[in-house]
Amino acid sequence: MIAAATEPTVFTVFAAALVTALATGLGALPLAFTKRASGSWLGVGNSIAASLMLGASVMLFYEGARSDPLKTLLGASVGLAAIAFAARWLDRRENLRFEALRGVQARTAVMIVAVMTVHSMAEGIGVGVAFGPGRSFGLLTALAIALHNIPEGLAISLVLVPRGVSVLRAAGWSVVTSLPQPLLAVPAFIFVEAFRGALPVGLGFAGGAMIWMVLARILPDVFRSFIGRGETNNVGLT
Repeated sequence: MIAAATEPTVFTVFAAALVTALATGLGALPLAFTKRASGSWLGVGNSIAASLMLGASVMLFYEGARSDPLKTLLGASVGLAAIAFAARWLDRRENLRFEALRGVQARTAVMIVAVMTVHSMAEGIGVGVAFGPGRSFGLLTALAIALHNIPEGLAISLVLVPRGVSVLRAAGWSVVTSLPQPLLAVPAFIFVEAFRGALPVGLGFAGGAMIWMVLARILPDVFRSFIGRGETNNVGLT
């Protein structure tokens, strides 16, 4: 166990959470050494991304249930409903643009960035709570989340890069999705008791949103990619 020699300060908490956010960008690095392939590259990237996101969802549900199963279930239900509503709203934006992407490609990119940003909010709260009074594992928690963020950045990049976003831009968007971590870690550290009670809801919400993204958007893209149909405007479940 890593214990801080002195009591943590707001600056310490912010700096630790900022490092966890920056680590997300490292997930894009493997793609810098990978040549773009045919349409099957999109299917492979989506398959790996789906696996990583499903694993992260299981971890979120597990951590939330350890604290309060009912709050976690409530958060998951709200997360599923919220992301489904957001998807319906985005699907009506036929001319939506994201980077150089348009239409279905742009909507998928926006959804993955939004879902992973929501996911990072719960992690930011977790970092702040871990640095709270009577706890000595803030640095250990921040290190664990930083390492955990690297495959999350890979998952984001595996969705964005095959759709035409550059590796550097994908790394940047990966970091953007984790910016809630330093922004929420500080208030969670200051108001630790209030945020501790809300954490299971946040974990469930993030897990539910991620599960929806995998089942409704990414896996249908995988099937279309491997059977050679490509993407259409009727993507996933609505």
